[in-house]
Amino acid sequence: MTTTPINAPAASPASPKKLVFPKASFSILYGDRIYAAITFLASLSIFGIIVWLAVQLSQASGASIHKFGWSYITQSNWDETKDIYGILPYIFGTLYSSFLALLIAVPISIGSAVFLSELAPKWLRTPMTFLIELLAAIPSVVYGLWGIFVMLPWLKTHVMNPISHAHPHNKFALWLFDVFFSGNPYGPSMLAAGLILSIMVIPFITAVTRDILKAIPRSQREGSYALGATQWETISQVVFPYAKSGIVGAVMLGLGRALGETMAVTMLIGNQSPGTPTGISFSLFQPGYTMASALANKFTEAAQGINTSALAEIGLVLFFVTIVVNMAARLLVFYTAKDVAGGK
Repeated sequence: MTTTPINAPAASPASPKKLVFPKASFSILYGDRIYAAITFLASLSIFGIIVWLAVQLSQASGASIHKFGWSYITQSNWDETKDIYGILPYIFGTLYSSFLALLIAVPISIGSAVFLSELAPKWLRTPMTFLIELLAAIPSVVYGLWGIFVMLPWLKTHVMNPISHAHPHNKFALWLFDVFFSGNPYGPSMLAAGLILSIMVIPFITAVTRDILKAIPRSQREGSYALGATQWETISQVVFPYAKSGIVGAVMLGLGRALGETMAVTMLIGNQSPGTPTGISFSLFQPGYTMASALANKFTEAAQGINTSALAEIGLVLFFVTIVVNMAARLLVFYTAKDVAGGK
């Protein structure tokens, strides 16, 4: 039997193997940095395009800005023979027609989105969603042609003529008639422009709102049903508050679409100022202008010089109006989202 001496040193444990890491490749060292730089440049290019557009429009409209100043957007006279230009009626027509479009489109769009996301059976949901999204792909000139040959005759026969021949008896109805339904019902009008715009923005608002409603977690609905809520109570008190910020964003997206629409509005709005001293009328039967339709009608026949500069300033004003609307939309979405999250 072999014994180990008491004073013999203990056997040293095997030394651990040294870990060898592979050398860092070029993609590991610089890939993330290159990717971050490319995405930063891509996002910066969007800002650069916006600034470039503003600079180019400002340079093109410099003569008009220098000559007219703020009176350009506060006066109503547009006289090319005397080189006097004011676009207040055009600004009013742009905002008024867009407001009419949203007034008609928002209830229809939200109702359609709720039906498709909450109530529609599966066999109906897919084809209806496809048809609504297909409406967004139709060119605006096709909407304009449909409006001229189909909508205007129907509107004139079944809406404008009966209202114009009505005889209100009380003072309030008479005032309402004078403000909103005065003028000759010959067809092209602010009402026709608002209707065609509403048809054009419905697909955008509906599609975005439906996607937002579908993105709400199912647990929110199930929790409401578990507490004994009905389907209507769940939609109105759970789904809508949860999706409020997204719905506001969808409506603002539709507003931006309505503000910049050109061809369909040009074909249906009448393209002449209403017969009022200021060129502004709330009557739905009166013709009018928007900034986009004024550009489409006047730019091809514009003379070089102050006339072209005044038209370029219309584009500059429309550019800033859309920027302001989008900024307001972002603020609305931010604050409504904060309210849903419980922020102060």
